[in-house]
Amino acid sequence: MKISKKDALMWFQFFAELPEEEELTPNQQEIVYATMAQIETAVEARREVLKAQIPGLKSLQGRTLYVGEDHRFPKGCRSCLLGTGLSAVRKTNKCNIQCKFCYNFGELDQIPPIGEGLWEIGGTKFYERDIDLLLSIYDKPTGISYVYLEPFMEIEKYYGVIAKFHKAGIHQHMYTNGLCVTEESLKALKEAGLDELRFNLGGTNCSDVVIRNMALAKKYIPDVGIETPMTPEFFEAFFEKKEVILATGIDFINCAELHLNMNNLGNFLGENMYMCRLGYLSPISSRDLTLQFMKIASEENWPVAVHDCSNQTKFARDLNLRAKEGGWFGASSYGSEFSQVPYEAFLSVLEDDTFEFLEEEELPEGYRPGDMMF
Repeated sequence: MKISKKDALMWFQFFAELPEEEELTPNQQEIVYATMAQIETAVEARREVLKAQIPGLKSLQGRTLYVGEDHRFPKGCRSCLLGTGLSAVRKTNKCNIQCKFCYNFGELDQIPPIGEGLWEIGGTKFYERDIDLLLSIYDKPTGISYVYLEPFMEIEKYYGVIAKFHKAGIHQHMYTNGLCVTEESLKALKEAGLDELRFNLGGTNCSDVVIRNMALAKKYIPDVGIETPMTPEFFEAFFEKKEVILATGIDFINCAELHLNMNNLGNFLGENMYMCRLGYLSPISSRDLTLQFMKIASEENWPVAVHDCSNQTKFARDLNLRAKEGGWFGASSYGSEFSQVPYEAFLSVLEDDTFEFLEEEELPEGYRPGDMMF
């Protein structure tokens, strides 16, 4: 069904007013899916044009896109997309800033601790002394990542575990907003064996303190880069400080396509949205800006790899993870962050006169407002 933008807007305005508990009829569900497909098809058509304008655009076995020298592409991403997947290690429940794009926005003070002396790996709680047992039973992963809030708020707790995984020959990368990074902690991380450190530079709007800490990190950590959700604010702030950022000697920039959940959606209402494969909900501008960013990076021959960590990338990531785990053919954990479609989030794009569907048809019989029983 190639629903028209006018009909889609009419129906979504109606759906947005329904009580949350009211279920849609099958025909109404078809209208929702048709609208999602129309928006996504138009978005992807625009992006094909943008990609065609990027000189030297490369693909990692069809799973993601990047520009720049191959050896600078982050090894943690290779592990995620080609190896055993994203093996997350969690410790802290603390963060020192509140980013508007954070999945935990508005609830940072309500996040339960992992447990005294405990680590969460694969959803299971471990003491540091259990790591040897874990490694003796499971096949060794190609890489692990220290995710979840801000590790540098209690970084001294990480050194022992990092050392154990380093001894086992496992690639390790860590995420930080960079504000709490010190030379002392970087020296300790080097001694423990951390391979890769990623700075969420967008979280501080390209803070000068964080930029200096990125340069400092390059003295101690083998691979250092930026990983941040791509937003208009980050795009603008980066180019204001482009020269000094690139002069830090970082190896890569991961431009993550921002995707939303119930916690952070309210911070972006009013932006044009789309839903990728009825899964992740994202502002259309996020990946569009990434592709523009990559075009400039390639044309100017920046000394970094710039990675398009898009919703498509995350879809490939989850397929790879389930395949490595021995899941059913086609199995994946990729899906929506919402229990039902947030209809209000799509009103902006449907009301935007500059956004056009590629093809439109009249609604068939049985799908018009007068045809349906409520």
